[in-house]
Amino acid sequence: MLRMLGIETSCDETAASVVALDDAGTPRILSNVVLSQIEDHAAFGGVVPEIAARAHVEALDGIVEAALSEAGVDLGELDGIAATAGPGLIGGLIVGLMTAKAIAAASGKPLFPVNHLEGHALTARLTDGVEFPYLLLLVSGGHTQVILVRGVGDYERWATTIDDALGEAFDKTAKLVGLPYPGGPNVEKAAQSGDAARFSFPRPLRGEARLDFSFSGLKTAVRQVATAIAPLSDQDVADICASFQRAITETLEERVGKSLARFREVYPNAATPALVVAGGVAANKAIRATLDRLCAAHDMRLVAPPIALCTDNAAMIAWAGLERMRAGLASGEEGMLFAPRSRWPLDESASPMIGSGKRGAKA
Repeated sequence: MLRMLGIETSCDETAASVVALDDAGTPRILSNVVLSQIEDHAAFGGVVPEIAARAHVEALDGIVEAALSEAGVDLGELDGIAATAGPGLIGGLIVGLMTAKAIAAASGKPLFPVNHLEGHALTARLTDGVEFPYLLLLVSGGHTQVILVRGVGDYERWATTIDDALGEAFDKTAKLVGLPYPGGPNVEKAAQSGDAARFSFPRPLRGEARLDFSFSGLKTAVRQVATAIAPLSDQDVADICASFQRAITETLEERVGKSLARFREVYPNAATPALVVAGGVAANKAIRATLDRLCAAHDMRLVAPPIALCTDNAAMIAWAGLERMRAGLASGEEGMLFAPRSRWPLDESASPMIGSGKRGAKA
């Protein structure tokens, strides 16, 4: 049995996990400990990088100890250490990766620096045994992408946002109508009692052949409506959230549908064609229901890992480390010398859409 310790500190969750792989190739999550910092950042309406980094420093050693204890293993029984090395907030990445390097050096175990997005991309293989190739829809606070997953370390970006990420649009909409952080769950909750037909918000890029996404204009339309009818009643807030959420689901249905059609054309003989959805926004029930109908229409399987494994966690990082170890991808000295990267696209050959600069293309 192979056992991998995973460490995740890319944003506002401090997490550690031990994942095992038996001789038959069956994975098991032996522990998955996550400490959320939501309360630390709620007063600011978003994540404060300096606060996040300090919280990781204070909590990480205890979280690692808890993960090892829950798994019933010690450092000597591990086969490797995996840690998120990017993309993310650089302070948090430094804390997690340096801790992993120290553990690897002290225990003599190989270190596997993991791309956080690869962790999301491979989670469905941990939970559902999905076979390559498949499509990944990554919807989170920092990313909205459709990625073709051909194998471990083999990714092709088909679509990305040209401005705001979907999770960012949810958070900013929540702030505009006075809902607390985190925005996504609160917008979804408010939408349940709202009239989705009251406001006609735009469906960005609708009808365009390109596969990319855009949410900045939708966010601006929400601000204009909220400003025009202020002060907002509870019903106003609910109606805005419901109308916003409908615009989002219909936009995803049209945009993602084009990617599914392309996948079916490129891989007409795929044995088990699948769309994997990951990232914090994947917890939204309306979005999941829309994607479920969309996959059924294209004769594809929708794979949505459990909510706890869609949001940031260390089990996906440990699993990605095991996948890389099993694929024979190098670690050793290369891993120990790896520097954290705040920007690290899965498909580094894809042309950057936004935010390219000295630190590289925005993932």
